[in-house]
Amino acid sequence: MKALISSFLIVLLVLSTQSCGENDISEIDIPNDNFDRGALLTDIADNVIIPGYINYTTDLANLDLMANNFSTNPDAETLFQLKLEFKNAYLSWQSVSMFEIGKAEALALRNNTNIYPTNTSEIEENISTGEYNLALPSKIDEQGFPALDYLLYGVADTEEEIVKYHSENEKARNYLTDLTSRLVSLTNEVKEDWVGDYRAYFIENDGSSATSSLNKLVNDYIFYYEKFLRAGKIGIPAGVFSGNPLPNTAEGLYSEEYSKTLFLQGLNAASDFFVGASTNHDEIGESLKSYLDYLDPDGNALSEKIITQFEEIKAKANELDDNFVTQIASDNTKMLETYDELQKNVILLKVDMLQALNIKVDFVDADGD
Repeated sequence: MKALISSFLIVLLVLSTQSCGENDISEIDIPNDNFDRGALLTDIADNVIIPGYINYTTDLANLDLMANNFSTNPDAETLFQLKLEFKNAYLSWQSVSMFEIGKAEALALRNNTNIYPTNTSEIEENISTGEYNLALPSKIDEQGFPALDYLLYGVADTEEEIVKYHSENEKARNYLTDLTSRLVSLTNEVKEDWVGDYRAYFIENDGSSATSSLNKLVNDYIFYYEKFLRAGKIGIPAGVFSGNPLPNTAEGLYSEEYSKTLFLQGLNAASDFFVGASTNHDEIGESLKSYLDYLDPDGNALSEKIITQFEEIKAKANELDDNFVTQIASDNTKMLETYDELQKNVILLKVDMLQALNIKVDFVDADGD
């Protein structure tokens, strides 16, 4: 099973680094539809991405602070506070995970933040030797939130034993703080790039070529939805691609209560982005929905079909157990049904929406969608 799980990890990584051979994106010929892409990109930058990273870096700073507090004084109270900040930051991450563009792409932020299942044997080896370089590509499954999930919940069966494990293991506490400080460092670099020069570049690159900001961002959005939200969080654990369930590949494996919460947070972020809801939910701006509505003079309302399907997904997902491992063991059919609802929006987003926007897919599709 370990080899099978690893194969899915490798597939996701290959998908994230290759480009599609069957679509020659250099041949795109997009008419001038007169929609104000600059205004759309401005709303996305100023009301969604930048506030999202500001919120996330704040939550990461709190997580890092509590990790250091726990390392200095490992007891039940500091562990409790650390777990709270872990949950807050992990949820906050779901709102920016889809934006693998600019510095986030250059740093492979998603791969360094949330590749699961985490490699517990290598983590224990790192702790034992005290020798590791988390910047190496081979270390992506030994860090980030899944590694923290293991260190805070999975190293022992009870909280008392977890505290004891860390109290007696300075190298484990050092590894814990190295994990949180790396998350802070990487994400601060991305945020500073956005609030610096990259924001202007992103907005000014408002054309319709394959390398324009909107074309790249829309592809990144669909890639995230299909490969990480649909497949990573639901399809792979449910056994869609393997023929048999793989519950040990679930997100939030060791905390045993966050799988559904993390999935819904990611789903809501994807839905909010489509309709143009700001990160702080205080306004609705230009969006993929408004672009589709502009291009829909006959009133076919593709945007409404997509929104309705998001609601269908949420309704089905709300039937799931908080712990996907438990859900898979008790009634995996509900996981498969949730996957099916997610798949319906893959068709609407990846086929119908891209056709309407005249954008071609720029990533490899290896699972037959």
